[in-house]
Amino acid sequence: MSIRLKTILGVALIEGSLLIVLLVTMMNFMRDSNYEALVKRAQTTATLFATTTKDAVLSYDLASLETFTDEMLKNPDLVYARVLSAEGDVFAESGDISHLKEPFLADTEVSLVDDDVFDVIVDIEEGGEVYGQVEIGIHIASINQAINQVYTWGMTLASVEMLLVALFSFLLGGYLTGQLNVLQRAAKVIGSGKFNISIPVKGKDEIAVVGEAFNTMAKNLTKTSQQRDSFEAEILELNRSLEARVQQRTEELQKKHGQLVKAFKSVKETQAKLVQSEKMAGLGTMAAGVAHEINNPVGFVKSNLGSLQAYSTNLTGYVHRIDELLKEHDDMQSLREALQAAREEFDIEYTAEDIDPLIVESQDGVNRVEAIVSGLRSFAREDDEQMAPADINGALKSTLKVAANQLKYKCTVHEDYAELPALTCNIGRLNQVFMNLLVNAGQAIDENGEIFIGTRFINNEVIVSIRDTGCGMSPEVQKQLFNPFFTTKDVGSGTGLGLSISHGIIEEHGGRIQVQSVEGKGSRFIVRLPVQSQQSTAAPEQQDQAEKTGQVQAKATSKPADSDQQTENSLSV
Repeated sequence: MSIRLKTILGVALIEGSLLIVLLVTMMNFMRDSNYEALVKRAQTTATLFATTTKDAVLSYDLASLETFTDEMLKNPDLVYARVLSAEGDVFAESGDISHLKEPFLADTEVSLVDDDVFDVIVDIEEGGEVYGQVEIGIHIASINQAINQVYTWGMTLASVEMLLVALFSFLLGGYLTGQLNVLQRAAKVIGSGKFNISIPVKGKDEIAVVGEAFNTMAKNLTKTSQQRDSFEAEILELNRSLEARVQQRTEELQKKHGQLVKAFKSVKETQAKLVQSEKMAGLGTMAAGVAHEINNPVGFVKSNLGSLQAYSTNLTGYVHRIDELLKEHDDMQSLREALQAAREEFDIEYTAEDIDPLIVESQDGVNRVEAIVSGLRSFAREDDEQMAPADINGALKSTLKVAANQLKYKCTVHEDYAELPALTCNIGRLNQVFMNLLVNAGQAIDENGEIFIGTRFINNEVIVSIRDTGCGMSPEVQKQLFNPFFTTKDVGSGTGLGLSISHGIIEEHGGRIQVQSVEGKGSRFIVRLPVQSQQSTAAPEQQDQAEKTGQVQAKATSKPADSDQQTENSLSV
């Protein structure tokens, strides 16, 4: 459907709807007004007729009533008139015989009349008493005819007006569609890619404004098209050199990647050497104590071996003497006496009683030496990168044996181990952490102190607590505690790398280490190791040492959360 037809139909529909509403409203108002006037006229006429005939009815003047009835019919549109007594007897009547013969039914509304006659009845009263009635009928055909004529005139005028509106709409639609066709043709030209176009603009109405806007748009599109062509040319030129630039950049990145791999490998090797060096330094510090620990069981094993050698000589001599006595004595009684003398000579009873304890004691000494050597071997071996399930409680006990000589003369060690699940870890590195914490705890105690070692499994974490009753640390020291090369020991007594390396090892296992300390009362180190976390050794690739140091300081000074408080309450040893 074209815009012209839409315009004509739309305007005609709107105009027709308004005219119909106006015509219906006008006709209803006219009909209601005429019907209301007719009802008032009928009531007034009937009341006047009742007033005129009242005296004649009271005096039974039938001649006068006939005269009044005839005179009443001279009113236009009056069909009949009738005067009745109070009992319903007819005093006088005049008018259309056909209506007079029909039963009288008073009408209340003109619209309900079905015989074109509006019937009205009025009582003849005097002093509140009814003496008769008058009935009249008014013809309403002339009123309906006038109303219908007006309706016909209104429909005619509405039709003419609609035709004029349709003609105006046709002309207006033709003008609008003509201008739109111009815009449409110009838009198709622009759609084909030709922006250098202009349409004629006439007048100053809205169509002219749209035409000017269209011409402005065409100019802007032309300018934009030129800029786009220029940009495309530049992009094509850049694309020609992009591949070479990408290749060059790729080669540079590969070269830098190789350098980073070498640097990372060098850092890893240096870190491993540093860790091993710190471990060996710790072993050097404990060497004298470990030698003393080994020397004690070796000494009594050596002494016991001397006693066992003497016992062996006695037993051998006793056996030879038995053989000789058996050859010399045939009498059983003399043989018994000789054997008894030999037993006393070689002290067989004492030898038999003392030999088993000596062997047990020697075995215990050998076991002690074996345990110390095993712990040293486990602690001293170079670490590999493999993770394996390990027993943390066993690792703590083994480490405690190695460090025993530094602790036992001035510390009482209390152990409280809970049942723990196997932890996938590098147990050699964790042993180094435990050794550092135990040695530091021992060095913090001058004399007659206590060290409390405890383990728990809480919130899917293996928790190790090492607490001492030593000198404690100030808040300033705690802030720098895990910084590399920071130490409170005398020159030559420490490298300042123990706790820094320990912190790095715990982080590699996905855990964290916390410190709580009060000057003059002691310190507590808490190591938390997640059981199901993905252990990673890639942290050095992602963080440099400065970033790690900042994180260490933040963690070392943080206060325990609710779960940490639960751990502290549980590890109350």
